[in-house]
Amino acid sequence: MNTVFKDQKTFIPKTGSVARKWFVVDAKDQVLGRFSSEIAKILMGKNKTVYTPAVDCGDFVIAINAEKIKLTGDKLNQKVHFYHTAHPGGARITSYKKLASEKPRKMLQISVKRMLPKNRLASRQILRLKIYVGGNHPHAVQQPKKLEFAS
Repeated sequence: MNTVFKDQKTFIPKTGSVARKWFVVDAKDQVLGRFSSEIAKILMGKNKTVYTPAVDCGDFVIAINAEKIKLTGDKLNQKVHFYHTAHPGGARITSYKKLASEKPRKMLQISVKRMLPKNRLASRQILRLKIYVGGNHPHAVQQPKKLEFAS
């Protein structure tokens, strides 16, 4: 038996003890799917060494220039957002071309939300995502750090 690790305990973070940071990311000329997956990792806390799947230890993310995000190929014309209202005949289909022109914030939010885990933590994690059209945001007081993703 190895006695070196006998007295060491595994550290599991508590939700209240997690220090949350603020990050600002620029969506200009970023591909929607790759950009969303990087944001989802930060919201879940996978960029931290204390990441635990059952504990909400993610950070805040501010996404700016949401209207300048790109879709590869012909997805702008072919891809659709589908949801159902749970009533008869309640299927709602919206093309991404319409979403990109009318609601670019929603297009990014849908993409990130679907990359988060399908559990109770996801509803709290998506609330830490702040999306803005244009280059300005009202979170200067939090002193967010600028993050760069490879394009």
